[in-house]
Amino acid sequence: MKILIINGPNLNLLGRREPSVYGSDTLDAVLAELEAAFPEAALAHFQSNHEGALIDRIHEAVLDPPDGVVVNLGAFTHYSYALLDALRMLPCPIVEVHLSHLFSREPFRHVSVISPACKGMISGFGKHSYHLALQWLLRLRS
Repeated sequence: MKILIINGPNLNLLGRREPSVYGSDTLDAVLAELEAAFPEAALAHFQSNHEGALIDRIHEAVLDPPDGVVVNLGAFTHYSYALLDALRMLPCPIVEVHLSHLFSREPFRHVSVISPACKGMISGFGKHSYHLALQWLLRLRS
């Protein structure tokens, strides 16, 4: 099963940025852990701090669709209708993930404009949010 993991702004500094909120593991460490935990999945990943680059990568996935997508679009989650429109073009299930518990944080984080394009949201379990998303996507195929 081919799964694309897309990470948005500031996730390149995971492990350094507010470890009390986001954890102390780097994004590379989290991705390596996922690859080890899910050897049956062909995981591809992409991270950018730029909205246009994220849209371009989603467009590539529209043309060559994976079996599922996991997205953590960081702050773009709360206001990027362009990313919502791009995600809606994907013909596969999408799971929205967040490391922190959005609804226990600032009010602006309580709104996700990308959620309508996603099958579900996993929030608040740190790096395990990614694990839960992958487990769900893999169960769809079993």
